[in-house]
Amino acid sequence: MAKQAKSVNRVVASSGNVFADLGLPDAAELDTKVRLAVAVNRLLESRRLTQAAAATALSINQPKISALKHYKLEGFSVERLMTFLTALGSDIEIRVHLPKRSSSPGRILVNAA
Repeated sequence: MAKQAKSVNRVVASSGNVFADLGLPDAAELDTKVRLAVAVNRLLESRRLTQAAAATALSINQPKISALKHYKLEGFSVERLMTFLTALGSDIEIRVHLPKRSSSPGRILVNAA
């Protein structure tokens, strides 16, 4: 039996944004949307709402709730996801920090408690 060549797996450190690591356009927005959707879905799960009840609470139809629960976020803006969070009683705080002495672009961070 012939010996198989050992394959070498190379590990690359993440940038912290999987969408950027994959080279997707609008990676920062995608990351923000997913983090907001995670917060919305956690609130809906904690309240044990049916999709119909969640749709009523968020003033959208049930198929949109299904898309949200499955992270199909093409039809949701960052602003709309934040509106869902406030409708569910969450406070949202946006802080803008002055730029550092760097020519690199700023970033958007979402920390859901």
